[in-house]
Amino acid sequence: MNPIYICDQGAILRQKSRTIIIEKERKKLLQMPVIKIERICLYGNIQITTQAMNLLMESGVDVAFFSLAGRFRGRLLAVESKNVILRLAQYERYLDESFQVSLVRHLVGAKIKNARALLKKYMQNHPECDIAKEIGALEQVMAQLPDQKNVSSLRGSEGISAASYFRGYGKLFRRELVFEQRSRRPPRDPVNALLSLGYTMITNEMMGLLLAHGFDPYIGFLHGIVYGRPSLALDMIEEFRHPVIDRLTLKLFNKRIVQRSDFQTDENNGVLLTEEALKKYFSNYESWMRAKEENAKSYRDLMRRQVQRLSMAIQQRRDYHPYVLEQ
Repeated sequence: MNPIYICDQGAILRQKSRTIIIEKERKKLLQMPVIKIERICLYGNIQITTQAMNLLMESGVDVAFFSLAGRFRGRLLAVESKNVILRLAQYERYLDESFQVSLVRHLVGAKIKNARALLKKYMQNHPECDIAKEIGALEQVMAQLPDQKNVSSLRGSEGISAASYFRGYGKLFRRELVFEQRSRRPPRDPVNALLSLGYTMITNEMMGLLLAHGFDPYIGFLHGIVYGRPSLALDMIEEFRHPVIDRLTLKLFNKRIVQRSDFQTDENNGVLLTEEALKKYFSNYESWMRAKEENAKSYRDLMRRQVQRLSMAIQQRRDYHPYVLEQ
């Protein structure tokens, strides 16, 4: 099955029999049987007919809507999963302080390990890049995690480690583009633009997996409960941010697959990809997500596996084991 990304501004998504057709200015851009479609992501000014929406919901195809800059706006979903038993267990575990602290400690620990692994691997291949100080700072925070006894202090450790990691990450770019610090809403430079876009894309995929499995994606453990925020999806992508999106972003820039000319500035002085560059990014993102990694599994396979692991951990009240990048 195939995900479809549409960013041709003014395109229209229609339905004919059991087929989805995408047109722009009366020219057919794509035609595909709905049975072959896994999900559809619409970026910017894209129209979709009621008939097409009905077919996609009936077929269980997730449709997500984004701004042209990649900010998530909402999604079109079929009937919610009937797995109420899992949701009840999720609510109970959220109120269980010891379970919540244990789960958050595992999530933060995995994120720091993955950050350290990415930096160490790069320094091994490029010894001229001095990031030993940043790696040492990550190891120091990781060593202190067992002493953190509540979620608030663990969140603080995650924040400290993120600052150290991004100081090191910014030194990994070998081309003319410079990354100094993480900036969001809007991203202020090309590296931040790709990081934000990539994080949004894997959050959308993770949210779809959680909903399909029966979770309530708005009740998280590390990210807590904030009105309108898919906190559980954000929890679950923490272990994938550095191995998936940060590595992809580094590859695209250092191999000059994406360059400064691929970006433009919007009315809010935010930086975003041009429409043509966005198509190029989607192609590379798909190849990256489908590539075989650990034990011949793709990143999508690994994300599905982690959702299943979380389900078992919550229902059986046992430790959750996040994905950790191989050293």
